[in-house]
Amino acid sequence: MHRAPARLLSTAFSAFLFLLPTFSAHAAAGPHTFFSVTLGKEASAAPVSGRLLIFLTEGEGAKEVDDDPFAPKPVYVAAKEVADLKPGAQVEVDTDDVVYPAGFSTLKAGDYQVQAVLDTRHTYAYSGRGDGDLVSAVTPLRGWTPGIGAEPELILNGNATAEKPAPRNVDAANETAEKAAHLEDFVSPALTRFFGWPVHMRAWVILPPGYAEHPNDRYLAAYWTHGFTGGLAYAKSTGGMIYRRMAEGKMPPMIWVMLDESWATGTHEFADSANNGPWGTALTTEFIPNLESKYRMVGTVKGRFLNGHSSGGWATLQLQVNYPNVFGGTWSTSPDPSDFHDFTGVDLYAPGANVYHRPDGSLYPLVRMNGKVVGTFEGFARLERVLGDYGGQIGSFEWVFSPRGADGRPIPMFDRETGAVNPEVVAYWGAHYDLAHTLETDWSNRGPAVKGKIHLYVGTADTFYLDGAAHRLDAVLTKLGGDAEFRFIEGRTHFDLYRVGDDRMGLFDQIGAAMWAAGHNGQKWVGPAAGN
Repeated sequence: MHRAPARLLSTAFSAFLFLLPTFSAHAAAGPHTFFSVTLGKEASAAPVSGRLLIFLTEGEGAKEVDDDPFAPKPVYVAAKEVADLKPGAQVEVDTDDVVYPAGFSTLKAGDYQVQAVLDTRHTYAYSGRGDGDLVSAVTPLRGWTPGIGAEPELILNGNATAEKPAPRNVDAANETAEKAAHLEDFVSPALTRFFGWPVHMRAWVILPPGYAEHPNDRYLAAYWTHGFTGGLAYAKSTGGMIYRRMAEGKMPPMIWVMLDESWATGTHEFADSANNGPWGTALTTEFIPNLESKYRMVGTVKGRFLNGHSSGGWATLQLQVNYPNVFGGTWSTSPDPSDFHDFTGVDLYAPGANVYHRPDGSLYPLVRMNGKVVGTFEGFARLERVLGDYGGQIGSFEWVFSPRGADGRPIPMFDRETGAVNPEVVAYWGAHYDLAHTLETDWSNRGPAVKGKIHLYVGTADTFYLDGAAHRLDAVLTKLGGDAEFRFIEGRTHFDLYRVGDDRMGLFDQIGAAMWAAGHNGQKWVGPAAGN
């Protein structure tokens, strides 16, 4: 599921949501405050377009001002779409129009710092600022009173660069891991037909130690995918970590396929969708057969497994539910909601359902840390609306789950102003993507092939309340006799679920060993360093 600034993701799963203050966006009632932004000639020699974002917060001395969830002070954001802004040209931004959490005119006098970002790729809502985006310097506004004095001026004079993970020491182990990674770029006929232009499916294939030395051996294959904000680079780095664990004898030798599920609209979840196209069909009938023709995989149901966290957890869970005769088991961790009676705490099916507030008017929480609510569904939805309507987490759900509207875009599941749920859209969501509902209503067909193949792990303190839907799915599968494995790991959050002792990725070892046993008729794998 959820999004964090890209600079934070090198130390955590790329599925995490940034934490939001529980404010509502509103414009100022009185005169509006404007900022002027100029495209510096040194930043671009040609006209540029994109979503212009202005970030402002109290204080001074910051190297950048961004939607940092861990900032001690709220970050205010204003936005405006610009088209063909010429070098040297200026645009005025009404910082009381499209804003979060409130218009700049509502701020008290004080010391502030501000920075402008032109999101030229319209990807900020997914991955934050990055290569190709233009930025201004951080400008101090000392003793600033909104609407008083000269209009603040910002100049886009630099290029944003996405923070890259610190390079590892170049040693033999890392060089070997690099050589074991093979990029696969496959043009899908099914997706190409849907969109009318070539659509690529990409993955890093990680070959296990000893693959070249044992040309007659075939290997089990694990299909992994990332969470929200992830992409091909993160898939490769995670694959490198898995290779090193195999080389150290912590995990059994298997082929890991690190699938990229990022898309212009968020994550496509490898689901067949009215808006995003037939990604599940393309994966199971085109990409996997292509990979199995090139690599020495076992290539049977008992030789294909799934693993993913957060949005990747939901993707792999739905692949197992919808393609039970393709995959031999999924190990899905902290998946996005699998039962829409508990959509991060909201019962979408309830009469008069509202994702912003309960019937008593209290706000639905969305994010918790250390037992305290630190963000609400309403706050998240309103900020996403300011950052842009492509690639955000809520929008991503709708691009996957919703029916397609007359305008070619997904029909919103809820009203962004009021939070009121559209019951017709929810009914469509439920009929196609509520996995608990799918299993319960179609168990006679799916049950024999699904039984014993679902393994779901989540923390009891999951940061985004995802343990609630997991409990519901557990109850459904228990009633159906699904022989599923559910682990509710005490005290763990979305961030530290994989930690085993001092090893923050130790759960991978347990998952790898379980896959090995499933692919070898229950035979236990014991490697040199296995603690299973």
